[in-house]
Amino acid sequence: MPIKLEIVTPVEKVYSETVDSVVLPTSSGEVGILPGHIPLITEILAGELAVTKEGDLDLLAVDNGFAEVIGDTVSVLTEAAVDIEDIDLASVEEAKRRAEEALKAAEGQDLDPDEILALEAKVRFALVQQLAKNKGK
Repeated sequence: MPIKLEIVTPVEKVYSETVDSVVLPTSSGEVGILPGHIPLITEILAGELAVTKEGDLDLLAVDNGFAEVIGDTVSVLTEAAVDIEDIDLASVEEAKRRAEEALKAAEGQDLDPDEILALEAKVRFALVQQLAKNKGK
């Protein structure tokens, strides 16, 4: 019995597949989901989400969010998600550098806290992408 996995960001549905298992990076540690898992709602932390499908392992970098497991459906709502195969390390490094510079420039200024949180999230997700891509090599 397979699992239906959907990963949704505020912009798009990033992933929608039938898979064999999912490992979620949660606030309580990694949680493995197999068919027949008990219902669960959990916080997702920025990290690596692992998917097994027909014996193949697929890794995705995900940002903070939430996951819900009901029946054999896993729904992940996250700020950002990308398959590690689609990660361009040079672009990620450049985005991280720009966000870090903006954060440094914001020090001592009266910047909107939401803007600071957004910049910190960009840096965090860039680091997650770098780690996931390097681990997947």
